[in-house]
Amino acid sequence: MAAEDPAGAVRPPLVSDATLRDSAHMAGVEFRPKDAAALAGLLVRTGVALVEVGMVSGPGSRDADLVLAAHEAVGPERCMTLLVVRDRRQVAAALDEAGRLGVRHLMCSIPTSERHAALKLGSSSLKFLQVLARSAIEQAKERGFHVTFSGEDGARTPVERLLPYVTTGFRAGADRFRLAETVACLAPWQMAELIGHLVTIDRSEIEVHSHNMLGMAVANSLAAAQAGARWISATVGGIGERGGNTPLAELLMALRVLHADTRFDLTHLTELSRLALRGSGLGDAFQPGPATPHAFAYELVGQLSHPDAYETLPAELLGNERRLRVRSRLTPALVRWALADSGLQVDVDVLTAWLVERQERDGGPLLDRDAICRAAAAFASA
Repeated sequence: MAAEDPAGAVRPPLVSDATLRDSAHMAGVEFRPKDAAALAGLLVRTGVALVEVGMVSGPGSRDADLVLAAHEAVGPERCMTLLVVRDRRQVAAALDEAGRLGVRHLMCSIPTSERHAALKLGSSSLKFLQVLARSAIEQAKERGFHVTFSGEDGARTPVERLLPYVTTGFRAGADRFRLAETVACLAPWQMAELIGHLVTIDRSEIEVHSHNMLGMAVANSLAAAQAGARWISATVGGIGERGGNTPLAELLMALRVLHADTRFDLTHLTELSRLALRGSGLGDAFQPGPATPHAFAYELVGQLSHPDAYETLPAELLGNERRLRVRSRLTPALVRWALADSGLQVDVDVLTAWLVERQERDGGPLLDRDAICRAAAAFASA
């Protein structure tokens, strides 16, 4: 069910876990360093090859403590950290921060679909995308990092746009490409067809990272492996934004039952789920799919302002609603969005600083739009 190496031997897929990166950036979910250490340790004992933890975009990364805790628990060689790619100067600053933290494996996150590239890079040009990817990858390789580069929203990127981009990345020296099904939209046979194109690229090593809004993340991951993907990205309990991610336990069970894959120690899966649910504050269970309060929850202004770029189908069509959920990741832009049309007149920068201080004092209670408006009203009258 997996790719063959040059000698013809079957290679079962390797598994990476993104609980401490993708899921930790789910709206309202914030893991602590002790969570990172405990989860990373159990994940490695389970047989997960790489623990993805934290994100850096420049100096002073707010995920620094998570990254350092995971490094302490399992070593930097077993960890990977996401690096946001927006322009050459920003990448250089982010690489400085990654180096300071002792990161060895980087995942350069780059939007590839025209819509996401226009929103995040200011240009939908394929040539611009290739130049940016080449620059980021070459800078990282020059500094000695192992580099995975992504196709953020790659599943919705036309093949005629995606293949030249991925080819450019490998020619620049990248070690692996991650296809991100950022917006769940593929059936297993479509995933297999797309991966089939990617594995024909010279020196390619492919990873798949799926979201579970359609309930097919495990099926799509297995189809990708069948078509030649070398890596599958998952999360504990499937915890994650936009309907959740590929659930680790179900993935490893499927590998065991369907393919007699005995590489993983499944006895840790229940404890992993308990730790992740407790650390994320999601209660006793995480329910994937489009009908949950988490499915259309955001804490980034870009997602709240351009939801159609992130949603498989709009919340309203499903009888659900779009909402803000945030704890400590408050920014003036997010607060300004929350206060739009409220009629409240406040200095947003000062209010945001006051809110952050209050959240830290009170242990980071969950805030929605109404809660921020109430806090703003209290601040204005104080």
